[in-house]
Amino acid sequence: MEEAQALAGRAALLADRTRAAFCLALLDGRAWTPTELARSAKVAVSTASEHLDRLVGGGLLTEHRQGRHRYVRLAGPETAGLIEMIAGAGEATGERPRSMAAAHRQRNLRFARTCYDHLAGVAGVALADGLIANGLVGNTDGLVLTGNGRAALQSAGIEVPRRRRPALRECIDWTERRPHLAGEIGAAICRHAFGAGWISRIGSGRAVRVTPAGVRDLDRYLGVVIDSAEPERSAAAPAVPAGARRP
Repeated sequence: MEEAQALAGRAALLADRTRAAFCLALLDGRAWTPTELARSAKVAVSTASEHLDRLVGGGLLTEHRQGRHRYVRLAGPETAGLIEMIAGAGEATGERPRSMAAAHRQRNLRFARTCYDHLAGVAGVALADGLIANGLVGNTDGLVLTGNGRAALQSAGIEVPRRRRPALRECIDWTERRPHLAGEIGAAICRHAFGAGWISRIGSGRAVRVTPAGVRDLDRYLGVVIDSAEPERSAAAPAVPAGARRP
């Protein structure tokens, strides 16, 4: 019964539109202030603070105070995975965007976004598929970085981190309903992609664009093909594994 009570308590934290909106915003992996989250969710700052207190108290968020400023972020990658999984379970609502701007934001988010500290969306799934198809990641008995994969990452300047958490794990993408790569290596690739200018943020949200440099270098170093000019997959695309190098 204690486990059931804990599960019910965790579910209750997310069973509120404002708190759910905060958690989705924080999937960008950055720390936000209550004012920023209030503006994002279109609620008063006092209301935001009350909800954040509950999320921090329930262990979904952590907080850091710097002078008079308060910053919050998701408690960790496991929490991000939980939020992404729950979001995926409720994705198929069939509700259409109410404006062209909303449709554009939705399309950008579906194509490429951050999921806490790794890449998600069409681009994230293509990256996972490409690394597996090209033999850089093995998936026979769980995900593992191969020797060729380690060499490819090093040639691209991506530092393979020492393990503080699983090196690689699958994270089910809530828009594509297929896995993208999380774990230390997924985070390292995403971190390098920002630093090298392979991806850049679109506005203040978690949607990102794949830059021409990213298209070039992902293909050059990892053999992963991502078409940044086409946010939606084309039915006429060549029948090769998503993300794999085209012949």
